[in-house]
Amino acid sequence: MGKKKVAQQSGSIVEEKMPSAVGSIRKSRRVERGRVYITASYNNTVVTVTDTMGNVLAWASSGSLGFSGPKKATPFASSKIIAAIAEKLKANGPAVVEVIVRGVGSGRDSAVRSLINHGFDILSIKDVTPIPHNGPRPPKVRRV
Repeated sequence: MGKKKVAQQSGSIVEEKMPSAVGSIRKSRRVERGRVYITASYNNTVVTVTDTMGNVLAWASSGSLGFSGPKKATPFASSKIIAAIAEKLKANGPAVVEVIVRGVGSGRDSAVRSLINHGFDILSIKDVTPIPHNGPRPPKVRRV
């Protein structure tokens, strides 16, 4: 329900002590290599940067930058996402990255180009867009 105040009386002075919050402070360490996951759909573009172990270092989406509606899936929005990611990672983020692209949206190419323009060294670009081998059963033939 909240922290309780503990009052101790020493002589004539009443001291109030609040217990300190126990929290973990994450130490920022320099990351040399990482992975950039670009998910480009028809409605949105999401970029996530991780280290090689898969721990998320930074992420951004076009919706989180203030784009709304059909503007979220544009190449301009994806270049702005990469600019925001580069700003977050300029102190201790990876400079050498592997790029993993998923989706068929229009922002996938401009996101990769923006990564190069912002000074990231790209080792590999991998496309992991899911492709159905046979897909669902087609609908019945329409009878008129």
